[in-house]
Amino acid sequence: MRTAVTTYYLEMLQPAWLNPSSFTLEGVEIVQARIPCPELNRFLYTAVGGDWFWIDRLPWTYEQWSALLSRPGYETWMALVQGTPAGYFELDAQANGHVELAYFGLLPQFIGQGLGSHLLTAAIERAWQKDASRVWVHTCTLDHPNALENYQRRGFQIYKEEVTYEEFPDQSPGPWDGANKPIMPS
Repeated sequence: MRTAVTTYYLEMLQPAWLNPSSFTLEGVEIVQARIPCPELNRFLYTAVGGDWFWIDRLPWTYEQWSALLSRPGYETWMALVQGTPAGYFELDAQANGHVELAYFGLLPQFIGQGLGSHLLTAAIERAWQKDASRVWVHTCTLDHPNALENYQRRGFQIYKEEVTYEEFPDQSPGPWDGANKPIMPS
């Protein structure tokens, strides 16, 4: 299926732009995956991005995943709710002092509970801790309908938009039917 996709490029040029989330939930931890683990990142990529047509990395080999995750300045962080992976982000510190929020999102059953704003705040704070001169991210019309708004509420500003036409399967790759049922503890 050929689809028009609008991509929004957003940036934050100073830490003071961050509008942190006030979300709190008992049992939430943000932890770094310190050992490069292609299996973990591929799991997070497919579990978080399956409904949003994250398909670019699906054909990657183990070696490609390993090479990315082993690069200096590349980090993976997870949100755990009562010890269960609920979401993640990947940061890519670039040679020019820019830090890209390369991937960000929640597993389907944790969407809509406020955890995304908390995790995004943690991602931005960590990016600035990496001596960044600029933090940037991109999202598109295929992502969760609230993704762009969440980025903007946290303080990111759009600096570029582009429309492309891309081929996608008729249906997203998953993770699987029914994976979007909320199971967050009260």
